Amino acid sequence: MESQSGTTVKRTKHAALARPDVGEFGRHELAILGAPCGDIQTLVARLLPQLAPALRVAYVDADHASGDAAAAEESVASAAKPLPYVAHNGLSAELVDKITYRQLNLTRVLDKFSQPELLAHESIILINGNHFRARQQVVIVDPRKPLDKKLDRLTDVRLILLAEGQTELPAVLREHLSAAPLPPVLPLHDTAKIAAFTRQWYQLAVPVLRGLVLAGGRSERMQTDKGALHYHGLDQRQHTAALLAEFCPDVRVSVRPDQAAELPAGLTALPDTFLNLGPLGGILSAFQADPNAAWLVLACDLPFLTRSTLEYLVSNRQPARMATSFRSPWDEFPEPLVSIWEPRGYGQLLRFLSLGYSCPRKALINSDIELLAPPAPDELRNVNTPAERAAATQELSGSR
Repeated sequence: MESQSGTTVKRTKHAALARPDVGEFGRHELAILGAPCGDIQTLVARLLPQLAPALRVAYVDADHASGDAAAAEESVASAAKPLPYVAHNGLSAELVDKITYRQLNLTRVLDKFSQPELLAHESIILINGNHFRARQQVVIVDPRKPLDKKLDRLTDVRLILLAEGQTELPAVLREHLSAAPLPPVLPLHDTAKIAAFTRQWYQLAVPVLRGLVLAGGRSERMQTDKGALHYHGLDQRQHTAALLAEFCPDVRVSVRPDQAAELPAGLTALPDTFLNLGPLGGILSAFQADPNAAWLVLACDLPFLTRSTLEYLVSNRQPARMATSFRSPWDEFPEPLVSIWEPRGYGQLLRFLSLGYSCPRKALINSDIELLAPPAPDELRNVNTPAERAAATQELSGSR
């Protein structure tokens, strides 16, 4: 497009959104390749008892029964199973409750957007790298599966495993990896060390924790801005941000766009981009700003909340869950506005919004979360009305 001055101006068709850091199947994925598929399946089975239930583990593989004869021999039991109903009755989808698990059979192809969506609830995704790619890899050195024809799949090798009888790395693999420090090398039979590596690999990728003060409400019951009230010498936006700053390298204050200019100096505004949705709009706006962070969310109307309770929440954070939240002492439900929301919460909240629900608590109730008993239940008390404000002011002044 050409401007009036004659210079060419590049036209942008789409909004420049920050994108979640997701691979082929999920955020934390490892492709295992270099050995027969049966050995890869056996390795995953050995690892599971040492990874679950602390981590939610998914496994991605092909159906070897429909492949070549050699692969089919590895999966005789699978070949004996009847075909899903969807495969021969013209259905496009079939959802089956198998009592101990649920099975979804689809005829449509799963594209690169569908796969991460289906596996969004999982902490770690282990993948048979003989059939599928992943951003990071575990390589097994086994003469039965030479690696020379699969080097293009080895883009970020994190671990090398030596099969029985193997003591040296193949020259072709050593040369391929020569541009970077050699990853750890372990024997394939050492399940405990492989599991320990996997846990450490996951822990190193835990998202950074950012802080979010929710101060964008209209304070209709209080009849004045709750965020501007003083209980501790600072207004509640400043006080809550200071609490969060002890645990988060970056703290934002969620506000309506018209409130941003009114924030006290030193606070960083995060204006809502999801409008008229209450607290949900503030949380979604934070995820839109940084979808790869976890957000420690606090409402600004919690004058009784102390550092020790916040420290308890942070020290008991479970990144493998969608959120870590306190159980409300009044109704036993999760407290969404004193919670740590992990990155997978972004898609979950959008899913609930698409179904017509704007309540973040409903998303917590129906998701895989870590629910904690608050160490000091009374600190979760909201102050929403002038009468509650007067009582809180008296109570807090008497405790000093």
